[in-house]
Amino acid sequence: MSTAPQVAAPRTTAEPGHPAVGVATGLLNSYVPGARFLGTPTRTLLGEGVHSEVPHDQRPPALRVAATLAEARAAGHAHPVVMGAIPFDQDAPAALAVPATLHTAPPLTADPLVALPTDPPSRTDLTVHQEPAPAHYSAAVADAVARMWKGEFSKVVLARTLRVDADAPFDVPAMLQRLARRDPSGYTFALPTGPHRTLLGASPELLVSRHGSRVVANPLAGSVPRSDDLAEDVRRAATLLESAKDLHEHAVVVNAVQESLARHCTGLTVPAKPTLVRTATMWHLSTTVTGTLRSPDTTSLELACALHPTPAVCGTPTDTARRIIRESEPFDRGFFTGMVGWGDADGDGEWVVTIRCAEAEPTSLRLYAGAGVVAASEPEAETAETAAKFRTFLGAVGAQL
Repeated sequence: MSTAPQVAAPRTTAEPGHPAVGVATGLLNSYVPGARFLGTPTRTLLGEGVHSEVPHDQRPPALRVAATLAEARAAGHAHPVVMGAIPFDQDAPAALAVPATLHTAPPLTADPLVALPTDPPSRTDLTVHQEPAPAHYSAAVADAVARMWKGEFSKVVLARTLRVDADAPFDVPAMLQRLARRDPSGYTFALPTGPHRTLLGASPELLVSRHGSRVVANPLAGSVPRSDDLAEDVRRAATLLESAKDLHEHAVVVNAVQESLARHCTGLTVPAKPTLVRTATMWHLSTTVTGTLRSPDTTSLELACALHPTPAVCGTPTDTARRIIRESEPFDRGFFTGMVGWGDADGDGEWVVTIRCAEAEPTSLRLYAGAGVVAASEPEAETAETAAKFRTFLGAVGAQL
């Protein structure tokens, strides 16, 4: 990973793979709203200032990003990197920019200081609004299941939101600290998406990465909430691995990812059976798909846009699932179930599915969670799954359903 030449002391950078105590957490501690923070299993990035913004026009996102990076390099930026977010609807305005200064470090998991506890949230002035109400969400799931049994479509991912209001501004850096330290092996992000607005979260799901000719995707589909009781937690994990409903849901996503990547890669490796990935609140079925890029001109963002949206965040068939989402969800997803990440002028990068996230404004938060609905889904179980997914962010805020 190359870095911009304006790396400021004393935040000495270290290349990924060469841990240095305090370097990654130092970048985490240096984050302030308006900056761009991204922690992944391979590196920690903190972008400060704006060298250039990616414009919104009729060109596909990957072309706009490539042009912006080329212009930045031509303007004297030796190693430009774009960071930011793309909405669920790729035609909607994105929030992408080349930072004026980019600080890099090894991943948070390589820094022992990430294990240090953070101060617990102490807010007591929070009001939580469920939109839609759980009963309405369950009814939407039941309706989708009934339509699937009639053969209209195979899967749809339905989401719901929480709005958390406060009497005083939220401490966004403190929320980011809690998210990062709770799941340091995941993908933690805080990115500006508008004036006084920040998209932040801790996603477990890599959409795709490209490093040279190596391509990796890690689709997740099929989930179960974790338990505080160790024996019950293990039982749930084992049951998930044998669940016909969840294995089918997972296979639909993996097949779609494999089909999309096959157009761009050779030597695709797709394990026959999924494994498990755990976060602080959920177990997920996981498959790591790897391949070799056919053309060195295909960038990480081109791959990501070719994959998005996968059935893990939309459904199948895609066009039908999009229509069902518009009919069933009483809100605009915005950046939820879009993608966040970074990409450089050589085409390398990492793009992550934007889940376990919220958009923060000074005194309000909008949280999102969704569940994959198939013909075997039970409305109560899918509603409970979204509630469990909300816990990732609610824990960082100090709020409860």
